[in-house]
Amino acid sequence: MHIEPGVVDGAKMVFAYGTAAVAAGYSLKLINEDLRTHSAVSFGLRSVIAAVGVFIFFEVLPHFAVGISEVHLILGTTLFLLLGSGPATIGLAGGLAIQGLLFAPSDVPMYFVNVSTLLFPLFAVDALAKKVIPKTTAYVDLRYRDVLKMSAVYQGGVVVWVAFWATYGQGVGVDNLAAVAGFGAAYLLVILIEPVVDLAALAGAKSLQALTDKGVFTQRLHSAS
Repeated sequence: MHIEPGVVDGAKMVFAYGTAAVAAGYSLKLINEDLRTHSAVSFGLRSVIAAVGVFIFFEVLPHFAVGISEVHLILGTTLFLLLGSGPATIGLAGGLAIQGLLFAPSDVPMYFVNVSTLLFPLFAVDALAKKVIPKTTAYVDLRYRDVLKMSAVYQGGVVVWVAFWATYGQGVGVDNLAAVAGFGAAYLLVILIEPVVDLAALAGAKSLQALTDKGVFTQRLHSAS
């Protein structure tokens, strides 16, 4: 989902600064909601876990260039379900920053573009979860179709944002559109893989109530809201 340097540049970057600012503001809202039900220590711990996870997603798990961008297994829904939306926003933004600063300095100018691509789909997942998941249902009890919907929203959102940045920055030429289409098609694999990972993580978490009680996971993982 990386947008490479040069795809969006010059005056067009102003819009990226704006989207990143909006994302930061909405992240603060989610963080405030989390702190109403969790301690600051728990929030900090889950944020660190999320950032480490995102760094692993970028640098350790397989990734490959396709079309306009790179396909990464960014498990945004997994982070949301296990750690909560607030820590997930910190993890996505922080993990992306660490990866760029330490391993890909050339990507740093595109940070505001790429962080918007990661965070706005997460906001959509959070809104979807509040709408379709009953308040009496803990996340560990979710069904495959529920998890699939959330994964499709997150990964589909990433594809939409990559397509937007590519066409916003480079126009609607045939070659550019073909590159965007190739990336989108490849990303379908992630949409198929993530729900399986999510269900495996939730199944494993069923026996980890004690860690949730200690603040390692979001309370919603094992409890109704």
